Amino acid sequence: MAYRSQTMTASSLSRPATAVLLAAGLGTRMKSSRPKAMQRLAGRPMLAHLIANAADVFDRLVVVIGPGMEDVAELAAPYPVVIQHDRLGTAHAALQAEAYFGDGDVAVLYADNPLISAETLNSLLTERRQDNVGLALLAMRPEEPGKYGRVVAQDGNVQRIVEWADASPEERAIDLCNAGVLCADAETFRKWLKNVKNENSKGEFYLTDVVDLAVAEGVNVRAVEAAEDELRGINSRVELAEAEAALQQRLRKKAMENGVTLVAPETVFLCADTVLEADVLVEPHVVFGPDVIVRSGAEIRSFSHLEGCEVFNNAFVGPYARLRPGAEIGVGAHIGNFVEVKNTTVGDGAKANHLTYLGDASIGARTNVGAGTITCNYDGFFKHRTTIGDNVFVGSNAILVAPVSVGTNAMIAAGSTITKDVPPDALAFGRTPQVNKPELGKHFKETLKARKENG
Repeated sequence: MAYRSQTMTASSLSRPATAVLLAAGLGTRMKSSRPKAMQRLAGRPMLAHLIANAADVFDRLVVVIGPGMEDVAELAAPYPVVIQHDRLGTAHAALQAEAYFGDGDVAVLYADNPLISAETLNSLLTERRQDNVGLALLAMRPEEPGKYGRVVAQDGNVQRIVEWADASPEERAIDLCNAGVLCADAETFRKWLKNVKNENSKGEFYLTDVVDLAVAEGVNVRAVEAAEDELRGINSRVELAEAEAALQQRLRKKAMENGVTLVAPETVFLCADTVLEADVLVEPHVVFGPDVIVRSGAEIRSFSHLEGCEVFNNAFVGPYARLRPGAEIGVGAHIGNFVEVKNTTVGDGAKANHLTYLGDASIGARTNVGAGTITCNYDGFFKHRTTIGDNVFVGSNAILVAPVSVGTNAMIAAGSTITKDVPPDALAFGRTPQVNKPELGKHFKETLKARKENG
């Protein structure tokens, strides 16, 4: 259960709120050259998840980064960033953002707790704004409490946070665990942060010590509970994988609740920004990269990979298809097995069903692209476009060397290499003449056979 009070004044509702996002961690346990905040979950850096959810709740955001973290600063834009030049602990990090606290409420969040939902953050802020609550924190009841700090509460008020190493057997039996996120009035929070001491084995200033300072002043401290999947910390590759699994489960459930059919949900991997409209069907073993939109009625068949693309209504993709950035698959179009599409518009009702590469091209409506077709879009230095009109028939194993255009209603003979524009309604051949040499095939095979037998 969450500890809650129900009294809230109109003035408290109108108070501005600031979220301080701590993102200075190096991610040493990740064994990565990238900052921990930049590790990806569902195709998006951890910090981006937190920014998106916090921006839905708080009036202002400020991000605390470490020196040399230009990539994190770029991700945080347009929100301001401050630099924690010396990594002296979480309370010290939060204090670096003091100039942005304002005069309302302040919450301190962590980039390595990226899955906190906007709903939970709103509950935290709402709890803090109760008339008799001076400090609110987030807590959880994990299946395996392990070495999390325990939240000791009495009569609905938090008495203290006890680190596992310092906890008695009775305290270790408590299953309510601290998630580290705090929210308080800006002026009071500022005072507490400045009073935190570093009298511990690491000589660091810990944010959790704010709870002791608040309790010592007689301030009511309340815990707001949320699910472990939201509040889990991510400090290693193993924990990153666990968080990915939890997030994927959440995204799949949301998709299905919105009318999407996932035949085997556990085999489908989504990005945080994947858009699947109602009545989309996704078969097993499909991966969605960033920036994918699939419109109603489309079917994505097994073992396909999509990123940076849009699939329109009632289109079919796959199995074993790859849609790369810039692919637009029109209404009722078919992209079949082992077809790759990149930076290409495929018109309504067009088909490319087998073994084809369509790159930097425009394919007209109802055009049929035969098996083995390639648009040769790169000359080693520059990319060039291929334009194919409506109702065109492209025979199998055709090579279209860009820049080139094929007019409406034209036909390309199978096995052709097309290097010049094809007018509308024309039939284009790009083959060398076939020559048959009587008996030469038999003679050639006999020669090779003899050579092999003689070593």
